[in-house]
Amino acid sequence: MSHPDRWKHARWKVSSRSGNGVQCVEQAAIADTIGVRDSKNRAAGLLEFDPAAWSRFLVDLKR
Repeated sequence: MSHPDRWKHARWKVSSRSGNGVQCVEQAAIADTIGVRDSKNRAAGLLEFDPAAWSRFLVDLKR
């Protein structure tokens, strides 16, 4: 898991499909890392992906 201070000033985006904004995941990018966290439980931490892995995940998700 990442150090929380690294993501303190990240610009988190909520999916447009999340309805009221708390039923989905949020995504942010800093340097060469994509962060993903739960909108309902932001304090629980986040997952980090390199851009290539994140792109592969999105391609697979759309299948």
